[in-house]
Amino acid sequence: MDVSFLGGPCSQRVVGVVAPFDFALDRELWRWVPDDVSLHLTRTPFVPVEVSLDLARLVSEHGTLGDAVRAVNAVAPEVVAYACTSGSFVGGVAGERAMCEVMTRAGAVPSLTTSGALLAALAELGVRRIALVTPYTVSVTQCLEEYLAEAGTTVTGRAFMDLTRHIWKVPYRDVLDMARLAVREGLAQALFISCTNLPTYDVIPQLEAELRIPVLSANQVTMWAALRHLGTRAVGPCQRLIDQSARRGPVLPEEQEGWA
Repeated sequence: MDVSFLGGPCSQRVVGVVAPFDFALDRELWRWVPDDVSLHLTRTPFVPVEVSLDLARLVSEHGTLGDAVRAVNAVAPEVVAYACTSGSFVGGVAGERAMCEVMTRAGAVPSLTTSGALLAALAELGVRRIALVTPYTVSVTQCLEEYLAEAGTTVTGRAFMDLTRHIWKVPYRDVLDMARLAVREGLAQALFISCTNLPTYDVIPQLEAELRIPVLSANQVTMWAALRHLGTRAVGPCQRLIDQSARRGPVLPEEQEGWA
C-alpha cells in the first residue's frame, strides 16, 4: 500500500526524562503530554536499597546524572527533566541547582528537577503555605520540609505513609485519605503530593473540587515545567496549575455579590 500521501510521520518535540531505576509510572507522565511531544526516558542504575535518604542520594549522584543525560541526549531532547522528588531535594536548594548544572553541562540543553519544578509551580500560583502528602518515612518527609523551608515555603500540615518500597501500588483511595488528613487544619494555600512513583493524575481534579485549593503532584509539576520550556502546555483538565479556567475555582458564598 502506498502511504506516501500521508506526508508523515509528524514531527515531534522531545523531552528527555531521567528517572530512578524503580520508576513505574511512565504511562502517567504521558497523560500530561500533548500529542506533538514525545517523552524519552532513561533510568539510573539499580542499587539494592529501599526508599530512603540513602537511596535519594545514590540516584542523584552527579556522575550518575551525567551518564543518564548523555544517554538520552542521543535522541536530541530540547529539555531534560530529572523525575524524582526525594533525589532532587535531598541536597537542599543548592544541591538541586547543582544537579541542574551537571545535567545541562552533560547534555547542552536546559535541565530541571521535580523539586525545582515544585518551587516554580508554587511561585506561579503565589503559594507560600502548603500541606504535604508523602509516601515516605518520617526522615525523608522531614527532609522535604527542610527543603521547602529553605526556599521560603511553610508546611502547615503533613501526612506520610512510611513506605520503603512498591510506592506505585498505592491506590487512589489512600492518596485521597492522606490528602484530607494533611489539610485538616485549613491553613494551606495548596496541597503537594510528593514522589513521582505515587499515582496522582486522576485524583487531582477531585481533590481540588473538594478542598478548594490547588493540588500539585510530583509528576504534574515535572511535566508542567518541562513543557513550559518548550513553550507548550501540559494536558490536565480541571488542574489549576495547568488549566487557567480552573484557577478561578468555585465561587464561595461569601464571595458572591450582595452576600451577607
